[in-house]
Amino acid sequence: MLLKNIKYGSKVYTDDAIGYDKVSYNFIHDVVNHAETYVRGQVHTNGLENFWSLLKRGLRGTYVCVEPFHLSRYVDEQVFRYNHRKDGEFKVTDSERFKIAMRQVAGKRLTYSELTGKDQSPRSSATGTREAQTPF
Repeated sequence: MLLKNIKYGSKVYTDDAIGYDKVSYNFIHDVVNHAETYVRGQVHTNGLENFWSLLKRGLRGTYVCVEPFHLSRYVDEQVFRYNHRKDGEFKVTDSERFKIAMRQVAGKRLTYSELTGKDQSPRSSATGTREAQTPF
């Protein structure tokens, strides 16, 4: 999973979980042992833990019925929100974040089928409808 998503030679900071033992083979790997400390210089996992906390809170609270097929879209939205929290020292407001998002989609076409994934969803039939079939 890491090899697919992280550039070879990148800095990777993790906790000391055993699953990260071989990360140093492909990346510049530094570890923080949470039994001793949570921050060691620049090495910490606080940002990532904060991101996952916000994502889980959104999935459980705001988006209470998330289908696995759409999960990547919810993650993308949270990544956008997280990456646009601040502009330097200044907090970005919701309206400023909305303007940034609109600048990125201006002039692009998104069909209903693309938005809903009906053309790729395992629950849709070849016609693109989601009508339930009667068991009788």
